[in-house]
Amino acid sequence: MSRDFDPRLLRAFVTTAEELHFTRAATRLYVAQQALSRDIRRLEHELGGALFVRTTRHVRLTAEGARLLPYARRVLAAHEAFSIAASAREQRPLLVDVGARAATGHEVLEETRRAHPELELVARFHSGLTGAAQEILDGRLDASFGRFAGLAPVVAARLDHLPVRYERMAVLLPDDHALCASDRIPLKTLAGRTLYAAAGNQSAAEWTDLATRLFAGHGIHLADPFPEIEGPEEFMRVVRKRGWWVLASTEFIDVPGMALRLLSDPVPLSPLSLVWRAGLDHLALDALADTARRLAREHHWLDLPSDAWLPPEDRTAMQDGVVL
Repeated sequence: MSRDFDPRLLRAFVTTAEELHFTRAATRLYVAQQALSRDIRRLEHELGGALFVRTTRHVRLTAEGARLLPYARRVLAAHEAFSIAASAREQRPLLVDVGARAATGHEVLEETRRAHPELELVARFHSGLTGAAQEILDGRLDASFGRFAGLAPVVAARLDHLPVRYERMAVLLPDDHALCASDRIPLKTLAGRTLYAAAGNQSAAEWTDLATRLFAGHGIHLADPFPEIEGPEEFMRVVRKRGWWVLASTEFIDVPGMALRLLSDPVPLSPLSLVWRAGLDHLALDALADTARRLAREHHWLDLPSDAWLPPEDRTAMQDGVVL
């Protein structure tokens, strides 16, 4: 007798099999570890056998789990392909996460709308490519902008990206501080200081990773993890209340009472790509990519300063981005 299996349960199985660690798998899926364990138990009950052997220190596949894993992957791939095929190029809006209204992604989106009023591009304003990437793979989002090299390899392998810009990194600090007298702040002057860089916000893990790499080389400390902050108003409230200095890019919201200053010596860069699900065929995506390429060319967004700081994997990712 044939049985139907919830794709969510299969996704829980495959992700846990790839990580062999329930906490990491739950983080990738943006669910609580208890919820992931519940889904695995439910699938095991429906299958009538265990998929994993669990101990206090290790997780491994059972023989039956290893046998069923390639089938589960094929089912999920077929499910994803069906979602793509069911979305006609001209018949539905393109949902794009642009981060914030001050961001490069929003500029690209607005310019695309002006150039192609016949197309419908719907903006969403959340932060973090790590979270957006999972939503793209789940079919709940079409495209986003962010640091592609910061994604887990198993996630990045199912996505395509187009390099758009090297954003200059900056620091947001009180506007009455002495360092605000200059429009550039050498990194060495921040040695020993603590900056907020989204630690604790798993949706923006790629940004925290980039900050950690930069700070380690210059004696700057990462602020303790803090729950994800939704919306610019709440961000401003928390920053002002806690007295944070914030690692940002030049494309950042205005915060009253604070000033944005470029970082220098060297010039740290935040690489930005347009990211979408591999195989997505949509007229509005084509238009968005065309606009991104044009703006990058006109504004020299992909020119690298001679004294740029950028992790090697980011240089590689930006060189290897696809061309539509």
